[in-house]
Parts: sequence; structure tokens; C-alpha cells
Amino acid sequence: MSDVTRAKHGRPVHHWRRDVIELAALFTAVAVADAVANLVGHGPDGPELLLVSAVLLIATAAFHTWWSRRHGHAPPTDDTGARPAAERQAGPSDPSSQQPAGVTPGESTLWRMRTTVKDEPGSLAVLCAALAELRVDILSLQTHPLGDGTVDEFLLRAPGDLAVAEITRAVSRAGGTSTWTERADAHDLVDAPTRVLGLATRTALDAAELPLALRQLLGRCTIRQLPGAPVAGRAPEGVPVEGVLEDTVLRLRAPEGGVITVERPYLPFTPTEFARARALVELDARLGPRVPGSQDVLTLPEGSDITVRRADTGDVEAAKAMQERCSSRTLAMRYHGPVGDADRYLNHLLSPRFGRTLAVQTASGRIVGLGHLLWDGDETEVALLVEDAWQRRGIGAELLRRLVGMAVEAGCESVYAVTQSSNTGMVAAMRGLGLPLDYQIEEGTLVITARLASQAQVGLEGSARRKG
Repeated sequence: MSDVTRAKHGRPVHHWRRDVIELAALFTAVAVADAVANLVGHGPDGPELLLVSAVLLIATAAFHTWWSRRHGHAPPTDDTGARPAAERQAGPSDPSSQQPAGVTPGESTLWRMRTTVKDEPGSLAVLCAALAELRVDILSLQTHPLGDGTVDEFLLRAPGDLAVAEITRAVSRAGGTSTWTERADAHDLVDAPTRVLGLATRTALDAAELPLALRQLLGRCTIRQLPGAPVAGRAPEGVPVEGVLEDTVLRLRAPEGGVITVERPYLPFTPTEFARARALVELDARLGPRVPGSQDVLTLPEGSDITVRRADTGDVEAAKAMQERCSSRTLAMRYHGPVGDADRYLNHLLSPRFGRTLAVQTASGRIVGLGHLLWDGDETEVALLVEDAWQRRGIGAELLRRLVGMAVEAGCESVYAVTQSSNTGMVAAMRGLGLPLDYQIEEGTLVITARLASQAQVGLEGSARRKG
């Protein structure tokens, strides 16, 4: 195996020339020692010669020590065949101990970390000192008191080449338990009071913002709302006014009497988070049903003016009148069930507690189209209904673009539409978004899912022209 090959595999390279020189030096030293011994034992000046040799030996040792400290012992890299540290191959390791993907050495990485420490003086100081040894900067800190300890939530800036496993081990050695970490981004740099005030403002302006505000307040979680009225003969499960905290599940009384359930299996809720969520729900209940009153007037290609605005339960009667003007085929395409039951869904669909609804009305005030953006746990559904006489005019595509724009603003990762494979109008509208689509067909039912990239820009005008 050549020196180059051995160097590639990280093995030290030994040159035969060095071995020959060392062997020759050894034989020379033995010969010199034998000659000195003969002179001392048989020569007339033996003692004087021995003393001079000792002095020379001491002087030589002192010079060698001074020289080695000044220049060092390490041979040059090109002599040993060893590679620089940056070029050496790393051995197998746990993926969690490696540096974050996409981060180059010298850059910093933001981390969110939670850990539980003992509620005693100095415990936080020990933890901060352990992070400082790793050159980890603490950008913000929130404390969540518990009965037998404290949950400390950190926003950290760490060196880019520092593995998260190293941080976790250091925190564990400093007394932290139940440690949880995840990557953070620039949005997490906003301090907690500012973020909570912003969420409260959004909720105050629009009742449909409550599920989104709870999700942004509590992180990645699943939010479901159950109605307060009996469903299928079963009474809803009661929740006390103050709500219930059960480790990884929050249950709160919804403003209209139902139950809001929040689940976060990967991280237990703290009493502080429970109090914040309850305060947000109480704010929503005090303000009552409300939707923004803004509206846009658009001109369709043939010259007709339409108004697009938010709708709520106050539009139930107008929506029922529109459905009465729709054909049975149009209603079947929309509701996938008995046409006679269509009116039963309107109170739920138009409620801002379950999503957002856009209504299209004519200059006379008659509603001719509805578009729904519905929160469905971790997913988001879009649904459209356009009166037969107003179809094929771009109204459905306009509603869909606006709904998807709302989903992007809300931070949704995808939206899906449930329709029939024969509904070519809905398929064309979804394809017109210009987004990646997934299709699933099962027994005539077509589910189209559009993946929303963070940088997706959804046009709000499309083929219609904004007027005023």
C-alpha cells in the first residue's frame, strides 16, 4: 500500500529512512560508550576524562531542552503523511450528535429548549454556566413554575457546528431533566409579551383567528372543537368553566358552549400555558361573534360587478335562498350526500369558530357564491358553491385564490378539497393555483391536496379586475 493510499485511509505513514538513521545512531552510541569505558579504565587520565564527559553531556542535554521548547517536536505534516484536521474522515456517530444540516462552521443556529430544574437557589446559575462553557448565548428565558420544580424555556444562539446532543448532555450534567429542543427561526426572537399581545389583537378583530392564535401560542398542536348541542343522540362531554389541564391535553369551554380540545403529545403543557390559553378563549367569549367588515368590488370579464366579503351566521337565510336556486347536481357536487340535508350544514359552515367564509353577492345584494376555509385539526379544507346561473365566470377560481391566500397567511402547510371526479370546474380551479397537487380517488370521491410553500404567492385578482 503506498503512502498516498495509507494517508487517504487516515493511517500514519512511516518512512524506512528514519528507521535506518535511528538504528545507525544506536550503534554509534554503543561504540562511543565502549571507547569511553576503555579510556577511563586503562588510560592515565581516566578520572579527568570522565569529568569532562559528564560536563559535555549536561551541556548537550540543556541545549536540546532549549531547542525543543523553541521549535517543538512535531514533524511537518508533509513528512508524516497525516492529513489536516479539517480533511480527516469522521467515524460512525449518532445522527443526533452531528451538527445541524445546512449549517456551515462559523455560523450560528437558533434553538428553542425546555428543561426542568429543581426549584432551589443556584440551579439556574449552574445551568447558565454549563451553556456558557459551550459558547451558547441565551437570548431569552421564560419560567413556568411547577409544584416540585420549574420548567425553564430558553431561546438559544449556539455555534453552527455545535451538535444539539452536546447541548442536551451539558444541560443534563447541570441538573436539567426532561429536556426538549427544536430548531427556532427569526419569528421566535419576538419576546413573549409582544407575541401574546399580537395574538390577542388578531383574536379581537376576527373570531375565526382563535384556533390559529392558540396554535401559535402553544406551538405544534392539534386543535379540535366539539359542538355544545347533542350529536347523533350523544350529549357533549362537559367541561368546567375553568377548563381542564391533563398533561398533554387542554380542554377549554368554547365561547358558544362547546368544547375546545388542544393536544400536544410530544410536550406536556405547563400551568402557565394553560392560563394563557384560557385567557385568550375568555377574551374571545367576551367580544362575541365578529368578522371584519371589509369588502372588495370586482368586475367580471363580461362587465358584471360583484362584491366579495366575509360572511358569518348572519347570512344563513341568504345562503339558504341561494341553495334553493341551485340544481340538485350542483348541491350533490358540493355536499356529497342527500340534497335535502344541505341547509343543515350552513350554521356550522358560516360560524367563524370553525373557519372563514367568503360570500359573493351581486349589486342587488343577492348571494350567488360561497367559499369556505375550514380548520380540520391539523389540516385545512377548502370548499366552494356557486349558483348555477353564475358558474363558468371565474367566481369559483377567484374565491379559491382568496381562500388559499388566507391559508398561506395563517401558516397552513396545505389545503385539500373533497369533490367528485366528474367536477371538472373544481379540478380546473385547483390546477389554476399553480401549486403542487396530490390526487387521491376512492369510490368516485376525489381529494385534491395543494401543498403551500412558505414563499407561495397566491394572486387575489386572477382574471377578474379590481374596481375601486
